[in-house]
Amino acid sequence: MDEARARDVLAAAGVPAAGAGDAVLLALGENAVFAAGDLVVKVGRDAELLERARRELDIAGWLAEAGVPAVRAAEPEPRLVEGHPVTVWHRLPDAVRPAEPRDLAELLRLVHALPAAPFVLPPRELLGGVERWLRLAGEAIDPEDAAYLRARRDGFAAAAAALTPRLTPGPIHGDALPRNVHIGPKGPVLVDLETFSTDLREHDLVVMALSRDRYGLPAEAYDTFTETYGWDVREWEGCSVLRGARETASCAWVSQHAPSNPKALAEFRRRVASLRDGDESVRWYPF
Repeated sequence: MDEARARDVLAAAGVPAAGAGDAVLLALGENAVFAAGDLVVKVGRDAELLERARRELDIAGWLAEAGVPAVRAAEPEPRLVEGHPVTVWHRLPDAVRPAEPRDLAELLRLVHALPAAPFVLPPRELLGGVERWLRLAGEAIDPEDAAYLRARRDGFAAAAAALTPRLTPGPIHGDALPRNVHIGPKGPVLVDLETFSTDLREHDLVVMALSRDRYGLPAEAYDTFTETYGWDVREWEGCSVLRGARETASCAWVSQHAPSNPKALAEFRRRVASLRDGDESVRWYPF
């Protein structure tokens, strides 16, 4: 789905504030995200995303009832417009500053204190996309690298299933990074609810540990995260397993861009080499 197609669907959806081509494209991925007046409208890539869109709206309503600061839906149900799920959201005020790790920790404390949701949340399928991403990479990557990542996936999936958590399992955000926090006039707000799951709470914490070790997050910033949350997941013996699983998934995710982007191919090769060498000091770059 390109921008032109997404705008056609947006027009067909009939969202009043999105008319006349005035909507501003904010993001284009599995969803095209448009700002339209006081609303944000998300247009899903295809009908297969309808159930996920419905669950995201359910999650937003549940978080609102629980008092967790998060994006709020303007309509309780998704629309299916010309084969595309469309959801409508209240637009957040402009950010007053960038989100920091401590802001994320503050919200995770609230999410991790929640009881089970009143509807089914899936487990966090961290490694579920590996096969699809490698398939999309095709012949652009070395077949031996693809086989290596598949073997890592299988090994870490088995190891993760055998973990004994330190925290009580339950609702998690699933992609717990500061980029998914918006700092408005009233404080931090959680955004991007699509990855909400029911699983080990440690999943949400390992993300920031990996950011420190691989993506250049300063140690001081990581320390503010653990101090605000109240625990450092690196103290847990299972941390290396979830970290390894996320590294495997992150490496495979980059591979899908390799056929059309030389920088993605170079980053993919850097990541695979560091995994093969067992060198945890090699810096990875966001893509």
